[in-house]
Amino acid sequence: MTPPAPAPDTLGSVDAANGFAQTYAEARSRFAAAADAAGLDVHARVHPLLGSEGEMLALDVVLDGPPHAQALLIVSSGCHGVEGFCGSGIQVALLRDGAVRERASRLGVAVLHLHALNPWGFSWLRRTTQENVDLNRNFHDFSEPLPANEAYDEIAHLLVPRQWPPPAEVEQQLAGYAARLGKAALQAAISGGQYSHPQGLFYGGVNPTWSNVTLCHVLQEHARHRSRLGWIDLHSGLGPSGHGELIFAGRGDDAAGLARARAWWGDALKSLYDGSSVSVSAPVTGIVGFAAYDECPQAEITCVAIEYGTLPLEQVLHALRADQWLENHPEADTTGQRARIKREVRDAFYIDSDEWKRGVVAQTREAVAKALDGLAA
Repeated sequence: MTPPAPAPDTLGSVDAANGFAQTYAEARSRFAAAADAAGLDVHARVHPLLGSEGEMLALDVVLDGPPHAQALLIVSSGCHGVEGFCGSGIQVALLRDGAVRERASRLGVAVLHLHALNPWGFSWLRRTTQENVDLNRNFHDFSEPLPANEAYDEIAHLLVPRQWPPPAEVEQQLAGYAARLGKAALQAAISGGQYSHPQGLFYGGVNPTWSNVTLCHVLQEHARHRSRLGWIDLHSGLGPSGHGELIFAGRGDDAAGLARARAWWGDALKSLYDGSSVSVSAPVTGIVGFAAYDECPQAEITCVAIEYGTLPLEQVLHALRADQWLENHPEADTTGQRARIKREVRDAFYIDSDEWKRGVVAQTREAVAKALDGLAA
């Protein structure tokens, strides 16, 4: 018999909120401490660069469960750097949650925590990698032609203008684009991914990044021998504040994977491919979950992302535009402009309130419980 799902308040409100951190270094320390308290080892894949405080950066890997279990659930954070504040706090809560860990053990499912897929972006308060690449657009066969995004090409100079704040005429032209084609079309043009503007937004790169290569090595080590693989990739920044939207993040042609995801999570599951997602307005190419198909062809794969809402879309986009302008103008620091922009970026992807933190932990715990049941069925 399948054990009942853990109650949303298993940890208690204080514990659920106090696993979150104010910096990458603090988040990494809390994650390591939670793993140690659970009797688990942390294996660091060290990044070649240092963080904003001179600290070591790493993709930290923790396996909770039998190394040869046929069913594996991956929980990953920090694909989009600064979004790691949300994901890391959730992972700390999960490692501290005896009910969820005991459930996984009884069902014979191992859990693999991947902390900070993009540690450089986490530390430096950027959504991108050190190559200015959106990691969730970087998983392609780069020997093949890359997708074109003519809509982005049309507005690239408006999204990241030569000066900041943007001149009034720039904002008027962007508003005109949205009025002419609709806000959804504007969001799709921006967020769908582009491969022609390396100093622009949502740039997917022209070769695999360090994070891409490192993640693939981890999958080869920990997932290539499994027969059933589930993956929950934690994100933040889109949708109603505090609400977690479950989004199918497998390949568009994986009808069986989509059917499994719907069986596990029911009507709550949305898709990148059919327009049902509130958070994502266009199909996205080169996403992280694609790595599972390439590295683990033997496995039955079920991938989802959870997108936790923060601020209104306009504010999130404004923060990203400002941050990209700052990246393109490293000499800029007019009356504390750099500090203000960085604060806006963090606030766009992380709501520093106990209520928000408790909510995202509870929703993830529920999603994890359903994934464990699905993998054990």
